[in-house]
Amino acid sequence: MQGSDKGNLAGLNGEHLRVGIVRARFNDSVTAGLREACVAELTALGVPPDHIRSVDVPGALEVPVALQAMAASGDYDALVALGCIIRGETYHFELVANESGAGVTRVSLDSRLPIANAILTVENPMQAEARIEEKGRDAARVAVEMALLLKELK
Repeated sequence: MQGSDKGNLAGLNGEHLRVGIVRARFNDSVTAGLREACVAELTALGVPPDHIRSVDVPGALEVPVALQAMAASGDYDALVALGCIIRGETYHFELVANESGAGVTRVSLDSRLPIANAILTVENPMQAEARIEEKGRDAARVAVEMALLLKELK
């Protein structure tokens, strides 16, 4: 989200929302921090802690299938994808980044459920560490905003 958009979020109220989070364990210190920031922001936006469910998967490529299962349950108003892909010396970075991103988008469109994609794609661990707090909180705000919008559009 752009900085100028953040002022419009003051009225977000997630008190009646249920949010699912799928976190990739690969690059655990980064993704644990993303989840912590995301959950803190969800609760700050009024989402009750017992309406937030977080599950872990091995890596970013496994995130879409867990999102798909959560979406199919009908138990959630929005989902959040958390992960961290750090560029290496091989093509694997591009493969994982592209396929996980496409999978998240496909699940969202197929299920008509908003998914905030906070799977970081960075050049190095320092870039990942610098983005943990902001991206975790942004994902929470996107999930709440989009869930409320889709409820309004029904």
